Amino acid sequence: MKESRFFYVPDADQQQELPAAEAMHAMRVLRLKGGDELFLMDGVGNYYRAEVTIAATHNCYYDIVERQPQTPQWQGHVHLAIAPTKMLDRIEWMIEKATEVGVDEITFFHSKFSERRVVKIPRLEKIAISAMKQSHKAWKPVIHDIVSFKDFIASPVEGRKYIAHCYEEIPRVSLFTELQALDPTEPVTVLIGPEGDFSIDEVQMAIEAGYQSVHLGNSRLRTETAGLMAVTMMQLSKT
Repeated sequence: MKESRFFYVPDADQQQELPAAEAMHAMRVLRLKGGDELFLMDGVGNYYRAEVTIAATHNCYYDIVERQPQTPQWQGHVHLAIAPTKMLDRIEWMIEKATEVGVDEITFFHSKFSERRVVKIPRLEKIAISAMKQSHKAWKPVIHDIVSFKDFIASPVEGRKYIAHCYEEIPRVSLFTELQALDPTEPVTVLIGPEGDFSIDEVQMAIEAGYQSVHLGNSRLRTETAGLMAVTMMQLSKT
């Protein structure tokens, strides 16, 4: 399969036309024409081998030749909950890399020391889709809009829950060590705080809500690096 001919088409088997942005790439960049082969990804576990039927200036129509259900590349559910950074380009980088590594769900929250309370979900969705196509991921990660830290830890979350922080006065264990001891099918959620870390009160609140106190190693990491590290650790425990 050629990477340059992967296209993201939700409900691909119920349509016959590429979305506008994908059609523009197909027509203006790849210059596809009738009879050319392309591969569609629906973001929920399926590839489709298809053939271009009509190639117009702004439109690209197709017929599906074969549905190709994919096997998940990892077990369980990988969920990252993270406070967005002041500079949004750092979070955009993290979304791209976390999608390439493999993540099922990303939730944004704002906490006491957060410097950003708004994120542009449509922009982040585009970045995730591009990374999904580049890395040949059959599932698109679910990206949630920003919520308050208190609301998030009060909401039901399946599986094991961890909060990573830098307070040495609060007992912590290694996230990676904990993950290695888990059944790989068990869902995992990891909380990563803002650039100023969580407040001590927030860490205690999370612990009281069932989150286990953990660290990511000896280095003090930037928020976006910590988020990617947490996703990588979860991945390594589930593949």
